[in-house]
Amino acid sequence: MLYGVRPGLQRELVADGHPVRIYVPYGDAWYPYLTRRLAERPANLWFFLRALFGR
Repeated sequence: MLYGVRPGLQRELVADGHPVRIYVPYGDAWYPYLTRRLAERPANLWFFLRALFGR
């Protein structure tokens, strides 16, 4: 799961015995990653803006 996305669910999954991996896009590829994700699901723009400016 992407770092910072639904941390409560991440903890719940771990508590139920499911393996959970956390990932963080970094380096030169972070911006293409972001634009690709926004193109795949435009609702992600809201999540990105909320994370950028705080809740």
